[in-house]
Amino acid sequence: MQDLLTALALVLVIEGVLYAAFPAAMRRTLEAALAAPPSTLRVAGLVAAAVGVALVWLIRS
Repeated sequence: MQDLLTALALVLVIEGVLYAAFPAAMRRTLEAALAAPPSTLRVAGLVAAAVGVALVWLIRS
């Protein structure tokens, strides 16, 4: 459970740094996501989740 909370905290840190350092680029990224069809977002989310699981597996093994 501690690892999960640490991972969630790191996500917040990374997102916060991106918004603070590159606010215009983050706004453009959000606008592009809003314009994308749901199927594209779903596939991108599944790919990102699969890559994340693979990275955790590689790091932990």
